[in-house]
Amino acid sequence: MNELELKAAETLIELALREDVGEGDITTDNIIPARAKRKAKMIAKADGIVAGLPVAEMVFRKLDPSLKWDIITPEGSKVKKGDVMVEFEGTYRALLTGERTALNFLQRLSGIATMSGMYAEAVRDFKTVILDTRKTLPGFRMLDKYAVKTGGASNHRIGLFDMAMIKDNHIEVAGGITNAVNALRGKLKEGVKIEVETTTLEQVQEALDNHVDIIMLDNMDTQTMRRGVELIAGRAKVEASGNMTLERLREVAATGVDYISIGVLTHSVSALDISQRLEK
Repeated sequence: MNELELKAAETLIELALREDVGEGDITTDNIIPARAKRKAKMIAKADGIVAGLPVAEMVFRKLDPSLKWDIITPEGSKVKKGDVMVEFEGTYRALLTGERTALNFLQRLSGIATMSGMYAEAVRDFKTVILDTRKTLPGFRMLDKYAVKTGGASNHRIGLFDMAMIKDNHIEVAGGITNAVNALRGKLKEGVKIEVETTTLEQVQEALDNHVDIIMLDNMDTQTMRRGVELIAGRAKVEASGNMTLERLREVAATGVDYISIGVLTHSVSALDISQRLEK
């Protein structure tokens, strides 16, 4: 994880522990001796891709700085049902108090990585790159996108600040693609790309005429999308978006698009089933 991702994890962990533990784990703290130690392991209960082990470790280490953490299945690796992801040892209280918070992070991020891996694998013999979107859990943007990368897909823009994307509402207010692009020219930092969302071939041509960096073919049928790629002819990068199911991916990739953006990677993900098991 990079510095920004670690910082995001730190903030979320503090919030999550404050939310769950509050003034203290009244059950564990009144039953378990403070100095008691215990070993535990995280075990996959379904096939998938591991993501979020550093975050889970941070959760437990917040509760027990002396935690011992031994990764068995490295971050980004595939796991089968029953595989051990990590073995660890710490105070019994920390292992019980941090269990749900650590699993919440690990299960969500592993679920995103698993789905991202499925979509990336579907187009691996094409040039097309699978991208995520901004449809992330609020506050989890950096971690959700980290999990997408861990699973084998790639990140689109992080937020509204690192790429200019002209969408249908911008086009309507500006009075057309040309006016919208002209409003941006000369006002963006060097290196910031301009992408335009198009829904017709006429809009594709207008975007081309304005020499934008990326042209999005939004909610087009496959035949129209293929014509759009032919029209662009390498003069801009091409992104396909809208109604992109796993079953449709290869058909879309075969049109020659450079990218396919998939909102479902983060907004409708199913958590990977993982359990924490204490050693006897």
